[in-house]
Amino acid sequence: MKQFMDKDFLLSTDTAKELFHDYAEKAPILDYHCHIDPKEIAQDRKFDNITQVWLGGDHYKWRLMRSNGVEEKYITGDATDREKFQKWAETLERGIGNPLYHWSHLELQRYFGYHGVLNGETAEEVWNLCNAKLAEDSMSVRNIIRQSGVTLVCTTDDPADSLEWHKVIKEDDSFDVQVLPAWRPDKAMNVEKPDFADYLKKLGDAAGMEIRTFADIKEALKKRMAFFAEMGCRASDHALEYVMYVPASDKEVEGIVAKRLAGESITKEEELKYKTAFMMFAGREYSRLGWAMQLHYGCKRDNNSPMYGKLGPDTGFDCINNYAPSGQMADFLDALNKTDELPKTIIYSLNPNDDEAIGTIIGCFQDSSAAAKIQQGSAWWFNDHKTGMRKQMTSLANLGCLGNFVGMLTDSRSFLSYTRHEYFRRILCDLIGGWVENGEYPKDMEVLGKIVKDISYNNAVRYFGFDLETV
Repeated sequence: MKQFMDKDFLLSTDTAKELFHDYAEKAPILDYHCHIDPKEIAQDRKFDNITQVWLGGDHYKWRLMRSNGVEEKYITGDATDREKFQKWAETLERGIGNPLYHWSHLELQRYFGYHGVLNGETAEEVWNLCNAKLAEDSMSVRNIIRQSGVTLVCTTDDPADSLEWHKVIKEDDSFDVQVLPAWRPDKAMNVEKPDFADYLKKLGDAAGMEIRTFADIKEALKKRMAFFAEMGCRASDHALEYVMYVPASDKEVEGIVAKRLAGESITKEEELKYKTAFMMFAGREYSRLGWAMQLHYGCKRDNNSPMYGKLGPDTGFDCINNYAPSGQMADFLDALNKTDELPKTIIYSLNPNDDEAIGTIIGCFQDSSAAAKIQQGSAWWFNDHKTGMRKQMTSLANLGCLGNFVGMLTDSRSFLSYTRHEYFRRILCDLIGGWVENGEYPKDMEVLGKIVKDISYNNAVRYFGFDLETV
């Protein structure tokens, strides 16, 4: 029997162990998509206790605690941090098979030197150990990033954001990790939302202009894109219900915007026409700027309406949405491709059943401008566990070119989540190692090692065009 989460955790063959320990383990981390707060990096925050790091805003953990019947006061309520940690420890011991069990123990091992098991009985020991460690200067936000081997972080930022904290970080020579903005224009796209007109006022203020038309929206966004580009932005990100393609004339789209600015409601078809026009404009601008376009879709959000009313969005009440017309996604990409304005694009679906559809669509639009110009993104959100990662990478290998995959991202709000890259790399090495030992690929360690290092780090450096050295 193997030891619990030892140095060869998840590595089931000798080839897998060699690939991980010799090539993947020490490769740097490029976190090209996350939700951490640049202000906390700029101010080099130190956390008072492990609950602040682990349970503050982590809806993955909140969902598991609710599944364990934990009262909401111990999740998002007014219970003390120590009480919340106790409930999490008691929940975790029942989380067999859940990636949170692995992630939590990897974080305890890598950042706190704890190789035991967290449960209800050990909670006090772990609480004291972690809090003592967090009091050390070595566990400030910047030092956590440094010791994790991170070279670059892309945050998620609204077009109207001042990027003031990015400026502070950029001008601070004492911190050599790049922290760049990534463009997330969802509020300008979500024409159906009740606060759409209010947001356009905010966007107009940031761009120094008044917004009255769709043409104005596009002009304001172009001004803000120029500012983001000056601040080093190389990527955009969109949260979509699905990748739609419902084309309309300029006159129709202007009419839809006029209705919303007048306070009138619009039909679902009108919403999709506006969003299609918005995404076509955005894609063309990304192509011009050389930015990568990331498309996240397939989520039905805020399903528990009473809890949404109490807690708001991003609190653990989202689910997979099965409806995603892949034909429309292909049409959208083709519409940009017709005019040679299709940017580098990474496509993520929350529904694992979409893996094969994505794999076939991306193959239609590859060209010599970049290795795997159109990418299938890593297993996302509800899929970033061992089964989901193996499935996504196997599908990509079956239908595309796995060796050009841009690999893992944290997509997290926690500064301890960099162990997810280790988790991913162990699964990657085990998958490839298994193919080699089954005689499906030659054991050429020079070639295999290059593939592993490229997927772990180098491919992302090249794909986004970041100013970083490859390894």
